[in-house]
Order: sequence, then C-alpha cells, then structure tokens
Amino acid sequence: MGLHVVTGAFSYTGRYIAERLLADGEGVRTLSRRGPPAGHPLAGRVEVAPLRMDDPGQLADSLRGASTLFNTYWIRFRHGDATFEHAIENSDRLFRAAIAAGIERIVHISVSNPSEQSPYAYFRGKAMVERRLAALPISSAVIRPTLVFGGREEILINNMSWCLRHLPLYLIPGDGSYRLQPVAVQDVAALAVTAGRSREPMTIDAAGPEVLSYRTLVGLLRRELGGIARLAAVPAAVVPPLGRLMAIPLRDTLVTTEELGALMDELLVSRAPPTAATRFTSWLPRQREWLGRRYASELSRNWRP
Repeated sequence: MGLHVVTGAFSYTGRYIAERLLADGEGVRTLSRRGPPAGHPLAGRVEVAPLRMDDPGQLADSLRGASTLFNTYWIRFRHGDATFEHAIENSDRLFRAAIAAGIERIVHISVSNPSEQSPYAYFRGKAMVERRLAALPISSAVIRPTLVFGGREEILINNMSWCLRHLPLYLIPGDGSYRLQPVAVQDVAALAVTAGRSREPMTIDAAGPEVLSYRTLVGLLRRELGGIARLAAVPAAVVPPLGRLMAIPLRDTLVTTEELGALMDELLVSRAPPTAATRFTSWLPRQREWLGRRYASELSRNWRP
C-alpha cells in the first residue's frame, strides 16, 4: 500500500479521488486550508496536512513521504485578492514543492479545451498551468473534465435545479442549442487514479457518453425534478447582470460572463471519443430526493471562514 496526496479531499472532485484510492487499499493524505466539515465521510479516514501556498518549505513537508500528488486546486472565478494569475503561481509552487518532496507522479485535474489563446481567463489559466507542469522534471498526467456532475458537493447543476424548483422563471441565454457533455465525478476520479498508476506522460479528456444541448439539459432537470419554473429564451447579454441582481440576497455568484461565454462556445464538449460510461440521463431520475432542494453557495463553501 502506498501513500498519495490529494488536494481538496474535503471538497468535490478530490473527495472522489480519495475515496477511490481508499477503496483500492491505498493511503491518502489531503492538503487542506481547513479541517473536514462536521460529519464529512472522509473525516478520520485520511491524513490531513496544511495547504500553505505561501510557504514552500511547509508545502514540501506536507507532501513528503507520498508517491503521487493528485491536484484539484483551482478557483472558479476571481474573488477579492484571489485571481487566476495567483492560482497559476500557486499551482507552480505546489508542483515544485512536490518535486522537492520526492513525489514521483503528478496527476493534475484541468478542464476540457484549455488554450492560452482563449478569451476566457479560466481556460487560459488552465492551459498555462498545463504548460508549466509539462516543463518540470517529473512524471505527470493531465485529466481534462467537461461538465462534472454527481455527488452532493456539486454546485452548478444543483443550483440550476434549485432555480428550476423555486423560481417562477428560468432564463435560457440565446436559443439554448449550444451543447455540453456531462461527465460523472466518479468517472473522473477513476480516470485520475488509473493515470496515477502509470509513469507515462498523458493527457486525457474526461467526457461522458452523452452530448446534450443546454435547453435539453434544462428541460430534463425541470421534468425529472418537478420544477415549477417556466423556461424563457432571452438575449445572452442580459443574463449575467440579472444573475448579479439575483445573487445579492443569496450572497453568492450565480454565473459569470466568462462562464456563460465558455458554455455558449461549447468548451464543455470534448473533441475526443468519450472516456466515461455514466449517462447523465440515467443518473438524473434517481436524484429527485435531494438535487436542487437546497441552494449551494460557492462563496460560503470555498471562501468564507
């Protein structure tokens, strides 16, 4: 049995990577800015070490003794002093600390269709991190998920569902014909763990077997969850400002202009054959009990003490 480090095991994708490793009889240490939430299923099952991006020595100490680093660290959007440029530098510090600590393999979770020429900072940043990792003297793999679903930690699909359940109107930007390709978080974790066992360089799209239009996805959610919202097509430009107004009482960020642009540009669709088996349309009908019942705040979960 080996020891592996997973960043963010008390968050979303990291949790499922850690659970997969534990199920395989492996040891897991997580790097975290805070301890496990009360009642978290991994509490007491994984080692916990501090995630101190500002202290390279401490960062290396937190990684020492493990053979593989599974990195899920990133930010969804700029918030306060946290920028994508900051996240790129932090990722580089983490990778260099892994080398100093004797880590043998890094498995990095990226995103589908990253590009340094992208008009979207999220996708530019992910591409820059990939390039920096490839230039380092360490064995590495990159997993590029499309739209991740599954698991009660998920935010985007859950909050779409919450809106459909609780609001009288749900706005479809444009005609809703742009496509996305959902992939189950458990499948992403399986691909990551398998990549961690190899020492060959590899880049793998994590993409499910179904490609759906946005309007189709929203319609499926509304039907399967018993949503009350009426669907209304509106010009895409009005959605981000309306989203900002709605976010005020929720004290959160619902959607950013960049996220909407990336969605409409179909950046959440892989250009490669599917690598995951779980179908969104098979998963969804079994989630009615919980999906969208409660709003999930990005800011409360990841930014507020």
